Amino acid sequence: MPTTRATRDGFRMSDVLAVALIVIFALLPFPDETFRTDGMLLVPALAPAVIMPFRRRWPLAALGVSLVCVVAVAAAGSISPSALLAVAIACFAVLDRLGRSVGLLALGVAVVVAFLANGWALAGDLFDSTALQFVLLIVLGGALGDAARSRREFAAAMTERAERAERSRDDEARRRVAEDRVRIARDLHDVVAHQIAVISLNAGVASSSLETRPERAREALTTVRSASREVLADIGGLLTLLRADTSDDGSDRRPQTGLADLDALVAAFDVAGLRIDLRRPQQGVALSPLGDHVAYLVLHEALTNAHKHGRGGTATVALRAEGAVVHLTVVNPTATERSGQPPAGHGLRGLTERIAAVGGAVQFGSDGGVFSLEAWIPAETSEASS
Repeated sequence: MPTTRATRDGFRMSDVLAVALIVIFALLPFPDETFRTDGMLLVPALAPAVIMPFRRRWPLAALGVSLVCVVAVAAAGSISPSALLAVAIACFAVLDRLGRSVGLLALGVAVVVAFLANGWALAGDLFDSTALQFVLLIVLGGALGDAARSRREFAAAMTERAERAERSRDDEARRRVAEDRVRIARDLHDVVAHQIAVISLNAGVASSSLETRPERAREALTTVRSASREVLADIGGLLTLLRADTSDDGSDRRPQTGLADLDALVAAFDVAGLRIDLRRPQQGVALSPLGDHVAYLVLHEALTNAHKHGRGGTATVALRAEGAVVHLTVVNPTATERSGQPPAGHGLRGLTERIAAVGGAVQFGSDGGVFSLEAWIPAETSEASS
């Protein structure tokens, strides 16, 4: 990419070249005396060279001065090749700097003036071949100016498109980073938080029953050991997944538990001291693998909150198939009588996002000392199954 200094130097060289060509054409001894400018005619023949270095800033002024010089020389009965060349260079600048609409109008005026001025100098011979060559030179200068402007606009458009595409890629990268952060937060909560809660609850049971009920304390410590091993394995799998170079290695190392593990979940909370009244249909419910996993997470989170923040150590869980959705309900007494929707922590926020991802809905809140969580997850229809 050229520097500013190089661009400025390029402009200076083109100015020197334009002035040099005008001077050469003014002093060149043409064989036909009609195209020679001697004596006082050298003044209008050389005058366009003065305005040429300013043609980019004032293109119309440069064109006007050049046309005046063409007409002045024609009034003396001669044709000035240098002035006509200056007209062509000025037409290039007008088309290049002022756009096509203004440029074409100025080019048309320049062609007509040059054509009539040449005919005036040639005593009415409008179609002299040599004079027409200079008129065609003016048209060529305008065409080259329009091409230069179009090329510059095309380059600017390509640059803008590339910058816009780069901004879009940056926005997409930031969006993916944000999505990955949310996904990692959900995975950490699913993999770690629940198991840590089980460990904490069973550790409390073990400490309180160590002297009075050693058998129960031993069972609780066994659960702590099992949960510790499971959480370590899950963390290892999650770290392996996060460190993988590609996400399509064919295996998802995150635990994909479902409603088939509901009995084990209820038994674990029963050992921790939460009595659960489980109500579910005999024939089971039809959910997709992802919906089944989300349903399990809903029950796990609701029961964990019931054990940590509930009162009385009881909870009621109900599963019902209602047409195209599976309705999950978890109800438990709370330690306070305050009604309304409690502030959503990381677990409830993550559940809301996961349920929304499978096209479901969730609703939770407290009313008169009772907390309830309801979730509706789309069932797997026969068409989807086939």
